[in-house]
Amino acid sequence: MATFELMEKMAPNAVIKVVGVGGGGGNAVAHMVSSQVDGVEFITANTDSQAIKNCGAKLQLQLGSNVTKGLGAGANPEVGRQAALEDRERIMDALQGADMVFITAGMGGGTGTGAAPVVAQLAKEMGILTVAVVTKPFPFEGRRRMQVAMKGIEELSQHVDSLITIPNEKLITVLGRNATMIQAFRAANDVLQGAVQGIADLIVRPGLINVDFADVRTVMNEMGLAMMGTGAARGDDRAQAAAEAAIQNPLLDDVNLNGANGILVNITAGPDLTMAEFDEIGRVVGEFAAEDATVVIGTALDPDMQDEVKVTVVATGLNRNAVRQPVRNDFGYEPVRKPRPQMEIVPNVQEVKRDGTTGLPIDAVPANTFNPAQGLASGLRRGASSSSAGDSAAPQAADFGGADYLDIPAFLRRQAD
Repeated sequence: MATFELMEKMAPNAVIKVVGVGGGGGNAVAHMVSSQVDGVEFITANTDSQAIKNCGAKLQLQLGSNVTKGLGAGANPEVGRQAALEDRERIMDALQGADMVFITAGMGGGTGTGAAPVVAQLAKEMGILTVAVVTKPFPFEGRRRMQVAMKGIEELSQHVDSLITIPNEKLITVLGRNATMIQAFRAANDVLQGAVQGIADLIVRPGLINVDFADVRTVMNEMGLAMMGTGAARGDDRAQAAAEAAIQNPLLDDVNLNGANGILVNITAGPDLTMAEFDEIGRVVGEFAAEDATVVIGTALDPDMQDEVKVTVVATGLNRNAVRQPVRNDFGYEPVRKPRPQMEIVPNVQEVKRDGTTGLPIDAVPANTFNPAQGLASGLRRGASSSSAGDSAAPQAADFGGADYLDIPAFLRRQAD
């Protein structure tokens, strides 16, 4: 028999820190500082003494003064790594007290590629929930830089709980070739901002029923591949449209989301949000969740959002074995269903009928943990169940002659038809 728990007040807020490593990571932090993201602390770490001054973070760490003399890592990841190791004690001091750390970096250069894995390893050794959001180089930056980036991402993946990768190449596809460089990099930075702000809102916003940080840790701890998307919609069927937009990601066309083991959902809407809409969002999310997935849902009420619903989804523990079509890599095409090294995700470009009215969530944050197989109505913050859904899991589509078509959520199949 399932047990339920109602929380009337929240324990002291969890401490979330964002560490921007290298030039790309510093730019991402500067973007978030200028956007006034609430509920987090910002840190920048760089080997370049000039670049670090422009990030706006309260705490700035110049790495490897003896190794680099403040002149940067010279696009050499080993120099970046040695610089971070030189200042490991200062890094640990900066991370002290954090419950969750986001590490952001541009992979392919020296400091971000070499130092980010060191920062992640130190955070994990301190027992901190560690999530990385990194970018891959543009193709025109050369094959060698891409190889360096991929090696760095592989190393980083060994030391984080969840990893989100943004391929800069896709920014051209999504935004169009006429987009300016400023627009492109702002879109990439928006991905980190969306993930951090969405999770911070779930954790730190006060309310009658709150998301416990332990729930977030359960969803993201040791989960590996992750994705994040945001969608917004107005009018009829706005809940379904917003939820579908959040998970219809152009970068995920060749990756199957079915079987996600952990899902965070943040719903922001006005006071006119109905229970039917709340349940509809859960139904859409449940289509690609594993039967025994942990799903944490928070709802922020914003009276300034008239007739609009915004949904942010973070899915973790994704099935790397279910690839729907061949994927282009540096060495040709990978065969269908070969495991992928990481998940790639898109900036927030999926808003539907959005007029620019946003505003930060300011009201109650109800939360639910539910079994997608039973629906949202099954209860609030569920505890241990008497039986494991995984013991009687339904056959996968791959059991039926490798029918990839059945791997696709129903609403995507309908659109394809």
